[in-house]
Amino acid sequence: MNDDSILKLPKAELHLHLEGSVDPATLSELSQRHPVPLSTTNNRYTNIADSGRVFSEEQARALYAYENFTGFMIAFKAVTERLRTADDYELVTYRMMQKLNAQGVVHAEVYISAGVVQWRGQEFAPLFEGAERGRQRGERDFGMSLYWLFDAVRHFGVDEAQRVVEEAIRFKDSNVAGIGIGGDERKAGPEQFRDVYQHASNNGLRLTVHAGETVGPEGIWGALLELKPDRIGHGLHAIEDPELVQHMAEKQIPIEICITSNIKTGCCRALEEHPVRKLFDAGVPIVLNTDDPDMFHTDLGREYRIARDVFHFSDTELQELAKSSLRASFLPESRKRELLATVHGPY
Repeated sequence: MNDDSILKLPKAELHLHLEGSVDPATLSELSQRHPVPLSTTNNRYTNIADSGRVFSEEQARALYAYENFTGFMIAFKAVTERLRTADDYELVTYRMMQKLNAQGVVHAEVYISAGVVQWRGQEFAPLFEGAERGRQRGERDFGMSLYWLFDAVRHFGVDEAQRVVEEAIRFKDSNVAGIGIGGDERKAGPEQFRDVYQHASNNGLRLTVHAGETVGPEGIWGALLELKPDRIGHGLHAIEDPELVQHMAEKQIPIEICITSNIKTGCCRALEEHPVRKLFDAGVPIVLNTDDPDMFHTDLGREYRIARDVFHFSDTELQELAKSSLRASFLPESRKRELLATVHGPY
């Protein structure tokens, strides 16, 4: 399958952070809109002195040049500090959808960092209204669909995660399909969030969880047993436990694979060592994603090209990856069938 055919392949992106789709030019633009530090009122972030720094595009590009997970988190925080108004959220949502459309994405499920907004003392609802305006414009202009996943931060604690779930329940009628939880796996195990996830499920929300990105397979087991998610985000270290791989294959639990992200953050030491091929061959449902595409200098077409060029996925297997992305989505079954029928070659 050539590069052009990969772009034309109808596909879904299921592990994508809105804030991570902000390119250097847009970060520079946002920083010029907000050249003053964030308010300290009700803001539980303590290191905000630099939050009013104005970036040139070149400086923003330099911020995105890092070699480990900590460096990535610093860059991610810099972006969130400059997303302050509904207009900001509308802008970045629309630009994200424009880029997704160019990659052949027909449906996306996007994490939005509700937990970060609440932690810095802002009301989330007015900002989300801006993101919704961007989504509606994007769906109209590009003919794709987008669902929201409200993202909590595990190291902020259980009460803060519960606040995110309540917001997700509140906005269920605004294309909010579910919740996720990210942050530092080493600081808060999944068992702490059992009741939070049960409450979300009881209220009709779908469940995802970042697991096995920075810790071993025990983090994935814990997530599966305690939180009962529909999908696992990253799942990088599942391959270290054959019993876990077999379990996920038998139960057909999808893994939201983010190859480039895992390399850029240092969670995977080398591209050739990434387990995507082994997990696919073991029968685990695999979905390719970008995670934070502009921060990791990638896009979904590139992730498919890596699967083709480095891991030798055939044309048929690339089509299967696209189908897997649609099957693992939270779309209604009728819409899944419609989209699956469009995945056929040649393109």
